[in-house]
Amino acid sequence: MDSPPEADLSTDELFARTLQGDEEDAGAWRAIWQLHHRGGEDVFQRAAAWLQSSSAKERGRGANVLAQLDFRNRSPELVARFTDALLPALAKEQDAAVLEAMAAALGHLGDPRAVPALLPLKDHPDAHVRFGVVMGLSGHRDAQALQALIHLSRDFDETVREWATFTLGSQAREVDTLELREALVERLSEDHPKIRGEALLGLALRKDARALEPLRRVLEEGVVTTLDVEAAQALEDVSLLPPLRELRESVNEEDDDPEFRAVLFEAIHVLESLSR
Repeated sequence: MDSPPEADLSTDELFARTLQGDEEDAGAWRAIWQLHHRGGEDVFQRAAAWLQSSSAKERGRGANVLAQLDFRNRSPELVARFTDALLPALAKEQDAAVLEAMAAALGHLGDPRAVPALLPLKDHPDAHVRFGVVMGLSGHRDAQALQALIHLSRDFDETVREWATFTLGSQAREVDTLELREALVERLSEDHPKIRGEALLGLALRKDARALEPLRRVLEEGVVTTLDVEAAQALEDVSLLPPLRELRESVNEEDDDPEFRAVLFEAIHVLESLSR
């Protein structure tokens, strides 16, 4: 017999279902999303209680539920209340998977009190925790958060570096400091196309001329990603039109990514309009 849809389950049944499978189990996450939508005091109390459980999985799922609980109508008072539940739990947590979940939950909540709580974890030996710290700090723009993200953009783990560079380059595009730009320039030597692309785009959005020649080399000789093409458009340097046009000639409409083609054609259109 098929399982009933999540919306028909009781709150008890939904919490039980969040524990099925591994951390990425699709059914568990559907139950978590249903709890987010259901919201209310009962869901909050159960999730907060799970933060104190002897089971690491329950503690992690409690954080997953609190992350976006009542997200459609979440007042500052609710954000503060959910953060009040998470911060003391984070301070005593030792399990890496739970630390990652709690850090990411704090990122969803956006309470500035999360910043000093997360800073001690930026050098945690587990890369998953450091990734959680990036997620937790991604919405903050104060000096401490940005300094930690710059530090994490130099992390030896590629995923941590990629997301920290993305946060600094694109998400925090309204921030423009010398130190932030230098951190992005450091990532131009990356072999990883996405990390390099995030750095190029971040510099291009700030109209930093140091992006031009590395970007030209990528367009002419390298593995070109959507990020590189977006960077060419953002930099608004018409000298990039020739390699972009050559790239357009090599695109196979049947085999290539339609999103890549759309971004490429848009970049060419924008630069051609600037050259007129």
